[in-house]
Amino acid sequence: MKSPAVAADLDRTDFQILKHLQSDGRMSVVELSKRVSLSPTPCTQRIKRLEQMGVITGYHARLSPGALGQGLGVFVTVKLRGTDEPTLEKFNAAVKPVKQILECHMVGGGFDYLLKIRVRDMGEYREILGGVIGALPMVEGTHSYFVMEDVKESPLLPLAQPKAPAK
Repeated sequence: MKSPAVAADLDRTDFQILKHLQSDGRMSVVELSKRVSLSPTPCTQRIKRLEQMGVITGYHARLSPGALGQGLGVFVTVKLRGTDEPTLEKFNAAVKPVKQILECHMVGGGFDYLLKIRVRDMGEYREILGGVIGALPMVEGTHSYFVMEDVKESPLLPLAQPKAPAK
């Protein structure tokens, strides 16, 4: 994870590039350069710099889970028996290869992890819960929350413009 200091290295043009690419990652460099008032070569150089800095981490197509037969969304809270480093590392390693687990967040509070899972149906979910998550010896308990409706789901980060330099 990059430190907040990276944001201090970005100017208004960088933030405009990020805003446009975040909304449309397929935008051509020519179109992007017009929107941010740069010629294509400096625009391309800025994009490469943002990638090298780790600000841009990839380009992806957003897919419709329902259209692809992955219509059941489930959030699962996981409580571990212990939170020592070896236990956390074993849990992390166990869930990373499970393709149906889209997100895994270690959290503070009443449980240790929050998982976002997408599956085709309840049968597949039961296989993941019982065969993978619940079968891990470090798992003390889980609670499942089934998504009834996706009200808002966005990969777009709110981008704050950098402050103008002091005069």
